[in-house]
Amino acid sequence: MKKHIDEKRQDILDAFYFRHATKEFDPQKKISTEDFQTILEAGRLSPSSVGYEPWKFVVIQNQQLREKIKEVTWGAQGQLPTASHFVVILARTIKDTKYDSEYVKHQMLTVKKLPEELFEKVKGLYKSFQENDLNLLESERSMFDWASKQTYIALANMMTTAALLGIDSCPIEGFDYDKVQQLLAEENLLEDGHLAVSVMVAFGYRSQEPRPKTRKSMNDVVQWIE
Repeated sequence: MKKHIDEKRQDILDAFYFRHATKEFDPQKKISTEDFQTILEAGRLSPSSVGYEPWKFVVIQNQQLREKIKEVTWGAQGQLPTASHFVVILARTIKDTKYDSEYVKHQMLTVKKLPEELFEKVKGLYKSFQENDLNLLESERSMFDWASKQTYIALANMMTTAALLGIDSCPIEGFDYDKVQQLLAEENLLEDGHLAVSVMVAFGYRSQEPRPKTRKSMNDVVQWIE
């Protein structure tokens, strides 16, 4: 049993050492349907604050649309033309994430299957959480940034899952937000303002070996209070 656990630990660490921000992929190598569905499932099953799941994963395989995105995404010039799969992760806006929205009601009653009387109680907690605890209702941007934080949990889980499968990835924030928003709206991908772009991520197989991984030491990033 101990050997099995030790092997699991090593597999996890090996995946993190393997993972790097791949700037250009081998365009001839494609991720299998089964592997990519596993990556998407890791995103879908990710946790989110108060269980809102405020995300949508848009897989962009259309080359014409990729070229349009490339024009306004300076951080994916090498990835967009070569990635096996390219995902734009959208976050839900205040139209959906405010405590009294129809989205929240549907999420809690239909998806999470809370009894209606329990939902009425927790809705008050969500209201206090958004109004007082984190001051999220100060602006629409605060609410969007909160939802966007949740998408990064899914993003990380997707990239780690890919690494465990021997698949490369690269998270991408280098884009003109307003221009990407306009482009996605023109493609009818934002559900009439209920969604907005949070982050992008490319998946595929590296075209060349990366430089050795460097990170701060454990002592520099961890502090124990006992």
